[in-house]
Amino acid sequence: MIDKITLSPEVLEKLEKLSDKFAKQGQSLSDYLEGLEHADYLSYWDYIELETLLSLQKPRTDQKDEMVFVTYHQITELYFKLILWELEQINAGELTEASVFYDKVQRMNRYFRQLTDSFSIMTEGLDRQQFAKFRMTLMPSSGFQSVQYRLIEIFATDLINLVHADYVLWLSPDDPIDAYMDNLYWKAGARDIQSGTKTLTLRQFEEKYDKMMTRKAKEYKQKHLRKRMQRFIKEGDADIITALREFDQWANVQWPLAHFKAAVRHLVNNNQVKGATGGTNWRKYLPPRFQRVVFFPELWSEEEKENWGKSWVMKQVGDKSEKET
Repeated sequence: MIDKITLSPEVLEKLEKLSDKFAKQGQSLSDYLEGLEHADYLSYWDYIELETLLSLQKPRTDQKDEMVFVTYHQITELYFKLILWELEQINAGELTEASVFYDKVQRMNRYFRQLTDSFSIMTEGLDRQQFAKFRMTLMPSSGFQSVQYRLIEIFATDLINLVHADYVLWLSPDDPIDAYMDNLYWKAGARDIQSGTKTLTLRQFEEKYDKMMTRKAKEYKQKHLRKRMQRFIKEGDADIITALREFDQWANVQWPLAHFKAAVRHLVNNNQVKGATGGTNWRKYLPPRFQRVVFFPELWSEEEKENWGKSWVMKQVGDKSEKET
């Protein structure tokens, strides 16, 4: 016997709405209900694909802490996915309410804050001796090759703000996108220290992702976050400006310097400096004071841009590490 509760006005109203929804697509509510009758209940482990997720960690050595290393990097990429998810919604141009725009930016700040705060897992939580043993088996792979982080940058600002400082004056607004892409700051950091030639790490990355990234750069040239923010900061909303400044700091100061701090801990020993697995010049590439990548330059004073990242290095890493770079 059917429970009378299932035929309450509320349930009937929901069934009517479902019927209208399916009818608009030429579908039958009755057929879907029949399918639902035979469907299994959804479990937590099926919904998040737990078994598949837990099968993706595949260390290459017998060093126990390599499991920590690979798992944390996968977690990082999932957070990057969430940041890109918010950026894509903002850049679609459909947001009209300042409060919604603010909420999206704050979501990204929370993701970056979580990433940065949790990086102590890689700094203090990773055994130095084990790391020294398994890291060389990872060559030439490198966190440098995170395409999602590169897309976050492209989705956030104009390409000119991502160009290496040595090449900014050589580029004009009339130059093709390819000219900008060839001179991005991080590509300059992935050249052999001695010869200046592209590292294998960079060549691998370009072969796999360059066409896609150039396509995305063209697609988002006029609709990235810096473009979208203009309509909202005109309202003089101090909270939005503060949130955007925080995003700039998390992405371009706090997050890179969390890596820098870890690199100093694991790659500097008794003034002996080890190279990165990807061959990148991490001492020049990671510190923001060298790159001065700023997504929203109009939101910062000239003094703030001039001292980009310096105070953090002095406070968090220390004078010794600063001198070694």
